[in-house]
Amino acid sequence: MKEMNELTELTQLDALVEPKKKKKELVEPKDLLIYEREYWESGFEHIAGIDEVGRGCLFGDVVAAAVILPRDLILEGVNDSKKLTEKKRDGLYDIIMEKALSVGIGYADAETIDQLNIKQAARLAMKRAVEALEGVPDYLLVDAEKVDVNITQLSIIKGDANSQSIAAASIIAKVTRDRLCKEDWDTLYPEYGLSIHKGYATKFHREQIMALGATPMHRRSFLGNLLGEQHTLF
Repeated sequence: MKEMNELTELTQLDALVEPKKKKKELVEPKDLLIYEREYWESGFEHIAGIDEVGRGCLFGDVVAAAVILPRDLILEGVNDSKKLTEKKRDGLYDIIMEKALSVGIGYADAETIDQLNIKQAARLAMKRAVEALEGVPDYLLVDAEKVDVNITQLSIIKGDANSQSIAAASIIAKVTRDRLCKEDWDTLYPEYGLSIHKGYATKFHREQIMALGATPMHRRSFLGNLLGEQHTLF
């Protein structure tokens, strides 16, 4: 009888432990080199990841980055830049810049955004980032976009969460743009709080535009309603 009770207790314990094992399996790290390995094995040696940041901002450039990493290099902690803390991004930025075979940065300013529209301006910034690389990459992995260059490429939805090369480009672009906001652009226009909100449409930012007007670096095509309201106040 004692052995039967012990067996029953062990069975009940297994039933409690088993779901935890399954839960642990679900949170195993994602392999971010699936796409890279496929194309490395197909003979594409230098694969560049491409991403951009600042698409939804009211102020400043949209910034893109292109990054070529060494084959089979694994960068611990690299992920979509929006999911990382600023401290983590800064640390990874230094590692990527040190380890990468090549890094290119591309920009499209507010005037260009207003002339072309944000989608085409972002694509232009991506093209400029690719053209800023040392040498021509063999293949491009692009975050949900197409780059207007004569290089074979693949557009990947949520690429910054599925490809290490794109995630690395996301981090480089994000840190580059954030540093412009906190240093160069905030020095030019200190009243707008750019070092805090990075040019996005926060309540404070919109209030300052209403009170002070738009700067030459604001995207006028993004400010239609605000500028209309401003004209009724003066």
